Amino acid sequence: MARLARLARLAEPPLWFREALADPGVEGHVDVGGCPIHYIRWGDPASPGVTLVHGGGGHAHWWSYLAPMLSRKYCVVALDLSGHGDSGRRDSYPREVWTQEIMAVGRDAGMQGKPVVVGHSMGGLISVLAAALHGDDLAGVVLVDTPVRRPDPETEEAARKRRGALNRLFTYSTREAALKRFALIPPQPVENTYIVDHIAWHSVRVVETSDGRTGWTWKFHPLIYIEYFPQKVHEVLAKVRCRTALIRGELSTSVTPDTHAYMVGLLDRNVTEVEIPQAYHHLLIDQPLALVATLRALLSDWEHTVPRHGPGSDRDTTTGER
Repeated sequence: MARLARLARLAEPPLWFREALADPGVEGHVDVGGCPIHYIRWGDPASPGVTLVHGGGGHAHWWSYLAPMLSRKYCVVALDLSGHGDSGRRDSYPREVWTQEIMAVGRDAGMQGKPVVVGHSMGGLISVLAAALHGDDLAGVVLVDTPVRRPDPETEEAARKRRGALNRLFTYSTREAALKRFALIPPQPVENTYIVDHIAWHSVRVVETSDGRTGWTWKFHPLIYIEYFPQKVHEVLAKVRCRTALIRGELSTSVTPDTHAYMVGLLDRNVTEVEIPQAYHHLLIDQPLALVATLRALLSDWEHTVPRHGPGSDRDTTTGER
């Protein structure tokens, strides 16, 4: 009955969404340091690779309604980082290990050549670290509304407190009760409720409570918020040398124009910049087709151009005209 109720709520999603979900992809697991990492693959492994990384507390299904629209030309993989979704859990979550998981799922999925890593929010921060540590093995990195802010002790302390508030999970008596508590962080207006419903459905798991009853809680492991980064993320971003693109929502409160300009300055080289109109932080939800169109155009351009670096260089050059 719960499944039927969910389908009733999804009775009127647009055709593109229904067609995307009709392609569930191929699921797989790869062991990384003794922890099983779950991922979903779409497309031909022989095609250029794209790895999609969710934000904090998220999972692969934040991308599962978008990935099929990229898979006609690319081998697309969306993973659950350890401590998230249907992947295993660890005693702790060093961010460097998450970068190893990003690289491992591409290899296990059969990707040929160097993939482009696309990360949203915290997933973008992990992608930054992956680019700094494994940049020679990547074709590029795309940061989707990923905030790398100017160092500010007060802001960092406020962020630490927000993460601390997520260290405790509640258990609900029914799946429906848990789904009613699903909320976006940071909050924003939502019109595409069918997308939120899809994401929320994949965000909960059944558990046994202390009194032996069955309950429902969120899939992510609270310990993912204990550790953050081994060093200041702005220092990590400054070390990135592979091709980089920054995509932000015009209305985002996470990546403000000032934050975006700061990130561009840290990269200190050619970087592709895109602002998606009328988009908030969760671009995947409020402007999904604009995001897909942006990624298609960006990936196609990167296939046919090579980056030119060095003093005075401010754009890519078409291959053959270097």
